[in-house]
Amino acid sequence: MKKFYDYYHNEVKLSFEDHPFKKDPKHVWVICRWQEQWLLTKHKERGIEFPGGKVEPGETAAQAAIREVSEETGGEVRSLTYIGQYYVKGKSEDVVKNIYFAVIDELAVQPSYFETEGPVLLKELPEKLRTNPTFSFMMKDQVLPYSLERVQQLVE
Repeated sequence: MKKFYDYYHNEVKLSFEDHPFKKDPKHVWVICRWQEQWLLTKHKERGIEFPGGKVEPGETAAQAAIREVSEETGGEVRSLTYIGQYYVKGKSEDVVKNIYFAVIDELAVQPSYFETEGPVLLKELPEKLRTNPTFSFMMKDQVLPYSLERVQQLVE
């Protein structure tokens, strides 16, 4: 288990074990690849980030991950792999989030991308992502680099 602090100095615990914090988390985050590119979305307030959000009543976390990718990017998930889970001890509430890796089959243009401005495609993630103001705070802590290491291990 990894322990560190996020962008807002909240304590974070990250694990690549099978649902170590909660069997039915209420949030998901999906690291996406489409045609050898990273598929992200541009949130209207937070900036560029991987898609994700809340699990709706009656759906599983995996179903929520697939729905969020579709809503925020127009991406159709070909394969979805559970990567891990993280727990944030927030100032007002605690959050448990499943992390997934998705390979995207198709990318469709949509009339609406909900609270985002739609897909953002990048060949490479920027080196200085943590200080880049165009990226969301969610991309600036250790969850992303540790998760990318785990994805690399799984795809090799």
